[in-house]
Amino acid sequence: MRKEQDVGVYEQVGVAMTCRSYQEYVDMFSLSDEILAMGPILDVGAGASSFTAEACQHGREAIAVDPLYEMKPEEIYTKGKREIEESTQKLAGIAHTLHWEYYGSLGQHHQNRERSLEQFIAAYRADEGIGKRYVAGLLPELPFADDHFSLVLGSHFLFLYQQQFDEQFHLNAIKELLRICQPGGRIRLYPLIGLDRKPYSKLPQLMEEIRRFGHTASLEPTNFRFLVGATHYLEIRKS
Repeated sequence: MRKEQDVGVYEQVGVAMTCRSYQEYVDMFSLSDEILAMGPILDVGAGASSFTAEACQHGREAIAVDPLYEMKPEEIYTKGKREIEESTQKLAGIAHTLHWEYYGSLGQHHQNRERSLEQFIAAYRADEGIGKRYVAGLLPELPFADDHFSLVLGSHFLFLYQQQFDEQFHLNAIKELLRICQPGGRIRLYPLIGLDRKPYSKLPQLMEEIRRFGHTASLEPTNFRFLVGATHYLEIRKS
């Protein structure tokens, strides 16, 4: 029998491959047209999310980075289809612990993931061999020049896997994101809770360290709702 405190915990071994849409990013990170038009955008740990593909369709300059992009399109597509089915089964088991207002239902959530995967894979196939929009890379060392991006987004990686990555990893990852972010640029990370539904306990110390480096760090509210307690994103502004 499972312990009571484990009820509602999303069970995951390793890092999941995510398939989220452009609109989810807009809502999670409160992305206005003004912010999106600032300059180059980087989606870190993007997986098979369609944000970069859709952003480029809207005339934005966007790049995605993920170790997944060492794989061929059909390998990613097969993996994505499999993970969507697996995640849907897992979510069905904890559905009563989640907010469904945003997606409407588990079935609609599943359809959203499939649409995002299809949009991503079409763009990834077109980019294969060019490697301009989808770049293989892994935190805490990314293959980009200093001061390059005006906006860096991290969806469902940092902090979500706090049981797999320690405090030093998160600090090193933040330092790397600051390195590639332009002065005056922004880094936004969501969510700030783990798969165990607990807030990242070292977040106050991490934010204080960021400020000690001379940058600003704040918790900003988001209207996006799915995981209970995931009500804010972390925004870092590079000095």
